[in-house]
Amino acid sequence: MEWETVIGLEVHAQLQTKSKAFSGAATKYGAEPNTQACAVDIALPGVLPVFNKEAARMAVKFGLAIGAAINHRSVFARKNYFYPDLPKGYQISQYELPIVAKGQVTIDVDGVEKVIGITRAHLEEDAGKSLHEDFHGMTGIDLNRAGTPLLEIVSEPDMRSSKEAVAYLKKLHELVRYLEICDGNMQEGSFRCDANVSVRPKGEKKFGTRAELKNINSFRFVEKAIEFEVERQIDLLEGGGKVVQETRLYDSDKDVTRSMRSKEEAMDYRYFPDPDLPPLVITEDFIRGVEKTLPELPDAKRARFMKDYGLNAYDAGVLTASRELADYYEQLVRESGSDPKIAANWVTGELAAFLNRDNKDISASPVTVGMMTGLLKRLADNTISGKIAKEVFEAMWNGEGDADAVIAKKGLKQITDTGAIEKVIDEIIAKNPKQLEQYRAGKEALFGYFVGQVMKATQGKANPTQVNELLRKKLNA
Repeated sequence: MEWETVIGLEVHAQLQTKSKAFSGAATKYGAEPNTQACAVDIALPGVLPVFNKEAARMAVKFGLAIGAAINHRSVFARKNYFYPDLPKGYQISQYELPIVAKGQVTIDVDGVEKVIGITRAHLEEDAGKSLHEDFHGMTGIDLNRAGTPLLEIVSEPDMRSSKEAVAYLKKLHELVRYLEICDGNMQEGSFRCDANVSVRPKGEKKFGTRAELKNINSFRFVEKAIEFEVERQIDLLEGGGKVVQETRLYDSDKDVTRSMRSKEEAMDYRYFPDPDLPPLVITEDFIRGVEKTLPELPDAKRARFMKDYGLNAYDAGVLTASRELADYYEQLVRESGSDPKIAANWVTGELAAFLNRDNKDISASPVTVGMMTGLLKRLADNTISGKIAKEVFEAMWNGEGDADAVIAKKGLKQITDTGAIEKVIDEIIAKNPKQLEQYRAGKEALFGYFVGQVMKATQGKANPTQVNELLRKKLNA
């Protein structure tokens, strides 16, 4: 039997507010356990929540970016369940009336575009964190994260493969970072997702029973977890078994999913409007004000890079993968006056390779736009060759100064004096009579050998174009 996979994602984006969703406690990551949890966060008797307006602004910003409807009136509800790191015994969330409803994003998988519907994006508070590693036979509870504002983004079940799920997740990750509403740090848990996965016979309209894969925090693990789960469900059904609705955890060490608990239905959470919080009312003026703060979005920026700079889709995609990288590139083109394609090659090539090697973000690059500008100018005026430029770049990366300082210090200035190059060529030809005879007898491939010898003799400093022209003239004399 042929099977079809059905996937929907619930993405939790931790909003970059300075204080929590319903209290004034700080949200800074990495603080000592339980130092950023105030009386409201730990649910002491008599405390009352006060909603953080900045969280609403960020949610509206996201809604506008995906072309969604912004509900002028939304309601906070209590989602009741027990967990050791949930002090109140319930989570303040939104249920029937979320702040954002019905939007969409377009993904691209292997050159094929597909629209993924977004059912809703609602505001809620995060729970604390259970720590198991350092407590022998016990669990430690850190409530620093309790009350941190989240935007939960719920997709329609529109994805049909793990590849599509990863493409969708990357699109959201890129978007929340462009909007500057979430730092997207998956290792720290500020961007994570639950995947609802089911299978059904090809052509069947009715959905199969789904399993929810909980709290996956990397693109690679999302892909691997979904692929394992799909195979598990197909094997189960083809063996005569039944898929049960449950929550499962992905074990990345063993590359398996395992059962955690039976999946709750909405009724099990006993949602009801929070009596301590009035409805959240968003005015049209507020929405229009947020709209004015929207940056140029990734898709529009990619299209503009292709149009204005003549870049292909791949280069434009790499350069606009983050807002900071796109800004770096545009500033470089402006300040260096370089051909946009040459500037793109350096940013997507050498710079990207060093960033990846040292696991750095563009904002932490030791090679600033000014330093890269100096390098491209020395390349353009033939002070250095392309090969030497790579050596200069590495020295700049290692903190040895700007391009001019490195060139002067290491004596890397390109030899462009025709007489000096001709002298070296004459010496190389004189030393290699056998190769000269073979070349003149028709062995054209030896031309590269002579070029290599000249460049070696000049330590790579001779202008390659001049070397080629003068050498060909001498060899064919």
